[in-house]
Parts: sequence; structure tokens; C-alpha cells
Amino acid sequence: MSFSHIQELVSLAEERHSSIGDLMLDVEMAASGQCADEILERMSRQLDVMEQAVRKGTTESVVSKTGLTGGDGFRMQTYLNEGRTILPVNALRPLAYALAVSEVNASMGRIVATPTAGAAGILPGVLMYMVDTHGTRRETLVRGLLTAAALGLVIANSASISGAVGGCQAEIGSATAMAAGTLVEMQGGSPRQVAHAVGIALKNSLGLVCDPVGGLVEIPCILRNGLHALTAIAAADMALAGIRSIIPADEVIQVMHHIGQKMPSTLRETGLGGLASTPTGQRLREQVFGR
Repeated sequence: MSFSHIQELVSLAEERHSSIGDLMLDVEMAASGQCADEILERMSRQLDVMEQAVRKGTTESVVSKTGLTGGDGFRMQTYLNEGRTILPVNALRPLAYALAVSEVNASMGRIVATPTAGAAGILPGVLMYMVDTHGTRRETLVRGLLTAAALGLVIANSASISGAVGGCQAEIGSATAMAAGTLVEMQGGSPRQVAHAVGIALKNSLGLVCDPVGGLVEIPCILRNGLHALTAIAAADMALAGIRSIIPADEVIQVMHHIGQKMPSTLRETGLGGLASTPTGQRLREQVFGR
């Protein structure tokens, strides 16, 4: 079984009185031939990598190989520690964590693509935030990774998770939706609330172009990871409050796909349009690659 629709996940989960994460565990057992404990252990190791990236990027200034970016996760964490924030300090922790993971990625460090390297900060940032501020148990986090995998699988099967195909909405948008739905399930929300969280989060990313300066996963990718970690949490809270995505999640995913197909190639990871085409973007590209 390979899921292609969010409603399919919801219906199966309701029919089996199961979580979406548990459905994904069953699929993975059937596909891999591994038992549940083996798969959960593999997920646990991925969670370790996520946490290591968060801690590294918030306790030291991690600089990219190009030197274009770096240290923002550490700067944000230092700012939080000083307690001078406009928003409550804890509300901004997922932003710092997501920046940190993205900077570890840009430095050629080890990360977990969720669903891609360019959007790898959002889910780890949200999960580690839940550990540090809510005391969420490790078992819940590990199973949450399976929920995120199921949601990402649907988007990949019915649309795309590639910036080259669908723009940044397919990467950052998908990651935001995955994190939002995962949070809802981790907090005891119903499968239908998970679907609403996916729809709410993804709608807020529609039309987001992929315009990396110099074709590198740095500018504006890193900052987008940080800001969209906050979006994921807000979308989850909205769904848990009973707010619905009036347009069903599956239809939002299809719209994302159609928008991506209509985007010019210059706005799909080529580094030729958008922010990459600005005078500063072009200067930075020449700084790295020369004329």
C-alpha cells in the first residue's frame, strides 16, 4: 500500500481506530520485512540526528561552506537567552531550532531530509521544541516521525516535494504541513484534525517560489525554515481548536501541484529568478562562483 490521498489516511485510521502513524508503521513493516521494533529503532536513530543538528546549531556559530550564511541559529538562541524578545521566549524556540538545522545542512553537516534537505529544519525544530518546552516523551516523537512520513508520502505521490518541480511550496510547504499534522496527532488530535492542519499549513505556502541565490540551499531557504516552523505550530493549534480547512487537504495539495506546473522555470530552483536575480543575489553568486 502506498498512500496517495489524505482522506485515504483519515478513513483507514478511523476504520481501524488507529493513528496515522500506526498505519504508516504497518506499511513500512510490509514493505521492508522488518518488525515494528526494528523500524521504531531506525526512526529513533533519525531523531538522534535531528536533535544533534538542533543542539549544534544553537550552541555554536555554524557557517556554511560558502561563507554566505551562518550563525543565525546561535544568534537567535542567544537572543532568547537574554529574554528581550517581543513574543514569549518559548514561542520562538522552534524558529531558532529550525535555523540551526538548516545551517548544519549548509555547512555539509548531517541532517535528516524532511522531506528534503532544503526544508529539513522545520520538523526537527518543532519536535525538539516539544521536548524542551512540553516534555514530550521520546516514544511519542518517534511515532510522530511515522506520521510525518505518511503525510509526506501522500504529497510526494499526488503532487511533488521537489523545488525543481513545484517551487518552494513543494519543499517548505510540504514540510510545514507534515510538521503541523504530526503535532496534531502527537497532541491527541483526531485524524480529521490532522487533515485540517495539513490543509491550513499548506494553503499558507501556496505560490512560494524556489529562488535560491546562486542555486545554493542557503538564501532564502534557511530563514524560511525558521519562520515556517512557527507556521506549523500555529496551524496545528488552529486545527486542535476546531478550525477547519474549508478546502480539503487533498484539494490543496492538487492546487499546489497545478501552481507548480504553471511557475516559470526561473522560479523553480534554477537560481535565475526571484531573490536570486536581484543585484545583491547576483553579486553573491559571483562572489562564490566567479563570473
